[in-house]
Amino acid sequence: FSCFSVLTGVLDDCLCDIESIDDFNTFKIFPKIQKLQERDYFRYYKVNLKRPCPFWADDGHCSIKDCHVEPCPESKIPVGIKAGSSNKYSKAANNSKELEDCEQANKLGAVNSTLSNQSKEAFIDWARYDDSQDHFCELDDERSPDAQYVDLLLNPERYTGYKGPSAWRVWNSIYEENCFKPRSVYRPLNPLAPSRGGFCLLVSFLFSSTGLCLEKRVFYKLISGLHASINLHLCANYLLEETWGKPRWGPNVKEFTRRFDPIETKGEGPRRLKNLYFLYLIELRALSKVAPYFERSVVDLYTGNGHEDAESKALLLEIFRDTKSFHMHFDEKSMFAGDKKGAKSLKEEFRLHFKNISRIMDCVGCDKCRLWGKLQTQGLGTALKILFSEKEIQNLPENSPSKGFQLTRQEIVALVNAFGR
Repeated sequence: FSCFSVLTGVLDDCLCDIESIDDFNTFKIFPKIQKLQERDYFRYYKVNLKRPCPFWADDGHCSIKDCHVEPCPESKIPVGIKAGSSNKYSKAANNSKELEDCEQANKLGAVNSTLSNQSKEAFIDWARYDDSQDHFCELDDERSPDAQYVDLLLNPERYTGYKGPSAWRVWNSIYEENCFKPRSVYRPLNPLAPSRGGFCLLVSFLFSSTGLCLEKRVFYKLISGLHASINLHLCANYLLEETWGKPRWGPNVKEFTRRFDPIETKGEGPRRLKNLYFLYLIELRALSKVAPYFERSVVDLYTGNGHEDAESKALLLEIFRDTKSFHMHFDEKSMFAGDKKGAKSLKEEFRLHFKNISRIMDCVGCDKCRLWGKLQTQGLGTALKILFSEKEIQNLPENSPSKGFQLTRQEIVALVNAFGR
């Protein structure tokens, strides 16, 4: 507990103290988020765990049994979730899907008579490119035969035994992305060259004291906070012993101390935990900002079970009301507030660096670690997308589908579960 004895006071880069966050989360937010995560709409996440690593030759998958992810049989997936396409999540949208498909087929039929197959593929690629311009993450193709639904409640985040050079290389590469290197530098750099990775970490560590811009400090804190969150959950749900094939999972204080104690980490442990609080504030702010999107009657969180869908939406709106009542939100307006040209360039660089980090998650050798890494990265990416889309959210039409801003069901599920973590 020596870690928490020094974890007090105001966080850097925001006017919020740790004690206020603890009280707000413990008594208002956490119990409701837990209930929401147990509902069908939020417990099933579609993910492709077979995408190849885009940065280096695959190390091979972890053979430890606890690394395995058990996909959900099709028969267990609620009919409304299976029926809807990736960005349709209301009853009206699903009921009109057949008509939309028919109209789309007619449009494509008219085009197909005059275009080659190569041109048609190009148009599809252009459409995907346009759709991806506000994304901070590399999204899985849900139509891929390798994409499967996973029940998050039956595949909890916990320590699997995955460690060593393979895991180290992933995190080293993630932190290398934080350095905002010129595009000409190959990434990731040699992960086994400790001086390069160590230098990059040192640069990141010194952001707050060298006067480098808020955006880059925020970027580092978010990645560090994500790292701390994952490590904290591995320590909290650790395989303590296995007798006669019956595993006993629980908190591992020794492991927690090794990763976070001030003495063991030469003072870095409390900073890592503070960055976890900073991550919490960023995602909390995103939830408060996206509330108008879900308050519209057109959004149903559709699973096919009308009673449960209504309860899920009511609980989500209650959480939104709670987030708005928090009086010490992070002020995202201070980011990218310079001259328009420079701010736009920096924002795009910010987005592309985070997108590369989401791609690195496909290099994780343990399926369960990859699942939760991808989900939490997509959740954070969705939070960033929301914070940079405030005007689009404010101008949403009340009774028709979104045009300027929309979230896929995958993004919604990832956002809620990442914040729940």
